[in-house]
Amino acid sequence: MKTNTISIMIYLFSILLILTSCNQKSKEQLSDEQVLDIVMRSYQYVAMYNVNNKFALAPSGMSTRGWNKGLITTKLFDHTVKAIARPNNDVLYQAAMLDLRKDAAIFELPAMDSKYISAMATAYDHYVNVPMSTIDGDFSEPITILFYSARTEGYNGEAIDGVDRIFEMSGDFVSVVLRVMPHANEKERFDRIVNQIESIKGMTLSEYLGKPKKEINDITFPEYGETDADIFGNNLLEVMQFVFNHTTFDPKEELDNKLLETYKSLGVEPGNTYDPDKVAKIDGKRFREVSLKIKDEELARMNNTEDIKRLIPTLFLPKGHITLESLLLQSVVGPIGLPARQAMYPPVVTNDGNPMNAQNDYVIRMTKEQLPPATAFWSLTLYDTENGFFIPNDHKKYSVGENAGMKLNDEGGIEIYVSVEKPEGVPEENWLPINRKDQGIDIILRVYAPDLEKMKTWAAPKAEKM
Repeated sequence: MKTNTISIMIYLFSILLILTSCNQKSKEQLSDEQVLDIVMRSYQYVAMYNVNNKFALAPSGMSTRGWNKGLITTKLFDHTVKAIARPNNDVLYQAAMLDLRKDAAIFELPAMDSKYISAMATAYDHYVNVPMSTIDGDFSEPITILFYSARTEGYNGEAIDGVDRIFEMSGDFVSVVLRVMPHANEKERFDRIVNQIESIKGMTLSEYLGKPKKEINDITFPEYGETDADIFGNNLLEVMQFVFNHTTFDPKEELDNKLLETYKSLGVEPGNTYDPDKVAKIDGKRFREVSLKIKDEELARMNNTEDIKRLIPTLFLPKGHITLESLLLQSVVGPIGLPARQAMYPPVVTNDGNPMNAQNDYVIRMTKEQLPPATAFWSLTLYDTENGFFIPNDHKKYSVGENAGMKLNDEGGIEIYVSVEKPEGVPEENWLPINRKDQGIDIILRVYAPDLEKMKTWAAPKAEKM
């Protein structure tokens, strides 16, 4: 009896060793090059899963507190906004988070009295669509627009009475963001714009047709992360399986095919149900570390003037018009921006080439001729480099521009100061406060409705250490 017990114990111990060995082997079978490739191809989906789900599901802060809900804002953002890296402080964001599985979504938009407005729609794949913009002559008349996906139940893109435009999205879970220049320095115009914003109406197709709203509480979302690295480290395969099941992939598109091929070998394919026992056992710590390394490298590229000048026109484009290199940069630095025709985002770097740090004060000078060639407006915004958030300050001053405030000098130029204390004689509008500590900081210019021809030769100003 004793011999049998010992034999059984040896047998069970052997099985345990084999299973442990198999698990260890499955973690080690991916080379460094393979892990790097997976992270690079996944980053756009991870970043947008985090962004869209935070906007829709976060219990506090900037959130709609659910899908098929909207968020009307009539004030510029401040440092409490943490849902997205490098938000702006120069337009009024109007956002709606859509679940298009059960029903299409409809928006009735009024004519609006703003120099610049754009409607941007983005699913988990981070391909940016701009179905409406003042650049294209929109928003001068009221318009009704409908959004749906290939999986929307009971709707296949057919015409609907009273609907002016129909737009098919590449995913089921979508952020629709309206950027509205508020003309904050023109009180009467600002008040008109606010009234117009508050008259925007959103509804499901069923509600538009006078039918009951369909329930959408039949789904569970994988946990989103405080940072993108959290997903890479904790639940990458679960998130990607969810994304795959709610995204339209194009069999003719190279990036789609490479992604699907890569994840098939890990046990993740469209239509599967996530089962941790059936997918590959990946080393989350290893994936997290690689994602953080990529993040640091992409942020460092912002100081490479020539590299950024080449890449800026290639960012935030629709599927089929953008490379993996550009998708990676935009997903790390700041998701859901606009394509170059709508806006351009040149960074302000130092004249000595060193990264900016809050241990120093800086000044940025532009003559009248050196101002950004915007046909709508421009702004300059300060962030902490690590998170891409506004720098908290009692003055609630995060950017310089027509809407957040600026004062040109007598010659039509401007001097902008980034400093702990406002230098004597400097207008309050031209001062960006920082806190004296060892903290990386960076500055992004936004040039709305840029003159694309002039942008080819225009150079962003440099920050000089004081």
